[in-house]
Amino acid sequence: MTVLTITLIIAFAAALAAVAVKRVPTGQVHSLYRHGKPVRLLQPGTHVVLPLLDRVGHRIDLGGRTLRFDASLAETHPMHGTVYWQVLEPERADAVIEQADQLIRTGVIDALHAEAQANQEERREVAARLKCSINKHLRERGVMVTRVELEAA
Repeated sequence: MTVLTITLIIAFAAALAAVAVKRVPTGQVHSLYRHGKPVRLLQPGTHVVLPLLDRVGHRIDLGGRTLRFDASLAETHPMHGTVYWQVLEPERADAVIEQADQLIRTGVIDALHAEAQANQEERREVAARLKCSINKHLRERGVMVTRVELEAA
């Protein structure tokens, strides 16, 4: 074997070793996929995975997130607000994390249509009921709404 061949083999082995080490920052969880199927969650820290077989599917932030929404209950009553949410169970949330914003937005609009009659009530009461209504559907998916703020339009 020539020196060039040995150098290439060593460089390839070093590159594989570098790809095999995954570092997960504090406050995040990474879902590990093998052949397109979830294998396990990588908790914060340094992990060794199988290079070329395993890949990180989702980087799930466990901190809070915000989602702004605009909904109109009627032409005279547009609603604006902010939903604060976070991932509680990454195992469950991994399957829906890419659609979480859309699920929350749809839940807000559906709950607001149910609250259309209560539009004269205080916004805090409506926001609290809205939060409970959204959480009924999201808790089973590992996501929880922590706060809803409604703004006067």
